[in-house]
Order: sequence, then C-alpha cells, then structure tokens
Amino acid sequence: MPDVFDIAVIGLGAVGSATLLQAAERGLACVGIDRFVPPHVWGSSHGETRITRQAIGEGLSYVPLAIRSHEIWRDLERRTGRELLTAAGCLVLADGGGTSAESFISRTIAAAQRFDIEHATLDSDAIRQRFPQFAVGRADRAYFEPGGGYLHVERCIATNMMLARAAGATCRLGETVAAIHPEANHVVIELDSGERILAAQAVVAAGSWAGGLLGEPFASWLTPTRQIMHWFPLDPAPALTRAWTASPVFIWSHPDRTRDFYGFPSIDGGCTVKTANEQPPVAVAPDTMDRTAGPDEATRMHANHLAARLIGVQASAARSATCLYTQSPDAHFVIDRHPNSDRLLVASPCSGHGFKHAAAIGDTIAAQLAGGATDIDLDAFRLERLQTVR
Repeated sequence: MPDVFDIAVIGLGAVGSATLLQAAERGLACVGIDRFVPPHVWGSSHGETRITRQAIGEGLSYVPLAIRSHEIWRDLERRTGRELLTAAGCLVLADGGGTSAESFISRTIAAAQRFDIEHATLDSDAIRQRFPQFAVGRADRAYFEPGGGYLHVERCIATNMMLARAAGATCRLGETVAAIHPEANHVVIELDSGERILAAQAVVAAGSWAGGLLGEPFASWLTPTRQIMHWFPLDPAPALTRAWTASPVFIWSHPDRTRDFYGFPSIDGGCTVKTANEQPPVAVAPDTMDRTAGPDEATRMHANHLAARLIGVQASAARSATCLYTQSPDAHFVIDRHPNSDRLLVASPCSGHGFKHAAAIGDTIAAQLAGGATDIDLDAFRLERLQTVR
C-alpha cells in the first residue's frame, strides 16, 4: 500500500497552488496533482494579469478574502523578492443612466465604507482630469481605490509552487486524475496511469475539470465557459503613452450589466493595453474548447466597448488569447465539503472573479484542514444554496 498523505490537492491553479503552499507550511504531508505543469495556458490563470481590489461589489462576503489575500501576497513578496501585486489603483466606472451599473458601483462604495477601505468617488470632470485616457460622458461617475491594481498571475502561481516544494510538498505534474473514491479512512485518488494515491483528506480545485471529475450534482452546477482576452495597440502619442502606462486597472459598467468590460494599464511600455469582457455563459468542454481567437472577435470587442470609451486604442488587436471561466448558477463561489464525504472538499472559486481571492481561500482551507482557527467565514459559499439547482 502507498503512503497516506495528510492532504491531496487536485488542480494547482490559483486556489490549488495557494492551498498546497499553506497546507505544507502548516507541517502537513501534502501532494499536489495537476494534469498540466503550472503555470500553464490551458485553464483560468494565465494571460499576465488579473484585477485585484478590496471593495467587492459582488458581495460583502468577498471583502475579507480580498483584504487577507493582499496581506498574503505582500508577505510572499517580502519572502521572495518578487513583485506579485502591482498597486496601480482600480477605477470602477459607471455609464450614467444605467440602473444596474449604478447598483454595482453603489455596492462597491458601500463595501469600501463598511470595511474602511481607502477610496474616492469621482464625477466626470474629475475622471477626465485624472485619467484623460477614458472618454466619459457628463453623467458618468467612478469609484477609485488606490490600493487596487493587478496580480502577475503566472508569477503568483509559480511562487506558490516554489514555496510549497520548499516546505516539503510533493508535486505530481503532468498527471491526470481519473477518479476519486472517498473511503472510510482515506481518499483514494486514481491516476490515468493506474497508480493510486491515498490521502486523509483531498481538495478538488480543478477549475473547469471539476464537474467532470466529481460527477453530479457538480457537473450541473459548475459550467466551463470560453473567455477571451485582447491586447490592443496604442497610438504612439507621448501623452497617451504616459496616460496608459500610469493607468489604473478599470472595470466599466454599461447600462446593461452584461456589457461590462475591463482592462489594465500598458505594462509593455505603452505598446498595448489588455482588455476583456465577459462572454455569454455558453458551456464548453475544457479539453476540446476552441482555443483560437479570430480577428472578428477583437473587432467586435473594439466596436462594442472600446471605440467610444478608450482614447488612443487602435482597432485591430496585436494578439488575443482564450481562457476558461467556471460558472456557478448564481455566479458565486462553491467552497464546501462534498455532500457524500467529509474527507473531500470542493473549492471552485468561479464565475470569473476568483484569482484576487485565491491566496486567502487557500489559507482558510488549509487552516480548516489542519484543525486550526480562521477569521474568514466561508458559509456564504456552501453547497446548500444550490441544492434545488439541476
């Protein structure tokens, strides 16, 4: 019989790699398993950057996770000398006259006030004065959080993996989990090679592969969807180059909240800016999804979102890349014990806003698995709210 690990973590993206690190540094015997070699381009955690902010308009339950994640990233930076979080600021813009857009920015402001997060509210004149790269209308307004910014996603995952190994974690990379069998005293993890790995507890953080691995009801609850990111060239005017290289990250809410888009400062010296928007929740299979990005997709992105709002951004993308979201029915996270086994914990921080919270989620899960205390409450993400969804 093989040795029994304390913890097995299946999937080593944002949350899985953070969980592996935090569990290993608590002295637990850990094994991490991933079908690829993280960081990689096949899941949800690539493409250079992800937005981070602490006032979360999606719900107050997320704010402690975001605050704690910032603390963890800063600690990892001090330990490694790597820049993981760039505090470029975060600007949340709302087109005037849109009730849903106004609701999101109002919830963001309320979250900042509730948790005493440094911020400012800006009218259209103030936005134009401070951030001339944004073409705002007279009725538009914005929330600005100076402590927000972006995470260097591949670097974050690589740092988690490096430190997890240094703390004694075993990493099984390029190996696919075929099945998981919770038993009375341990969890049996079968690899597609036929090898079995045993662990007292297992965490499934497999992103878009989680539903297929876990079966029902998770296969119905966790829906992989195709998303796309674009890097658009900038006009070479010096004033625009300065504005875009010093830009905050931004989230721009249209009157219809399904038409949000977001973007980043130019991190390549004023050559391009990265932007994206949430694609329709059309289910895809992660292993067969179309990973090519056609020029027509960039053309639509520019016409529908950028042309009237971002100054100096050219119409044809320099490059594009696809990634995966894992959508839950209510767009909130799923973090809970499996209904059929307390030895199996499912961690699916999904629906496109998981990376900013991942460090704290990994820390909280590891604390729970080690039997320790935590100040973070994950009750809002329990499975029971989805029991009637099929």
